[in-house]
Amino acid sequence: MKIESPVPGTVLRILVAPGDEVAVDQDVVIIESMKMEIPIASESAGTVDEILTAESDVVQEGAALISLK
Repeated sequence: MKIESPVPGTVLRILVAPGDEVAVDQDVVIIESMKMEIPIASESAGTVDEILTAESDVVQEGAALISLK
């Protein structure tokens, strides 16, 4: 499963690392969009397989941020 950005913006912080266990509704990334910090939460539980973005990256709506297994 991939966690995607619901809005275009800049990745401010990545709150997890590969191998971390993630719970449902746990914040995993903070995106800045229109001068607001928007926490992105996981919709399912799992283990972080891969980080698909980096801090300071500009992402579009729908961009994959994190892969869970």
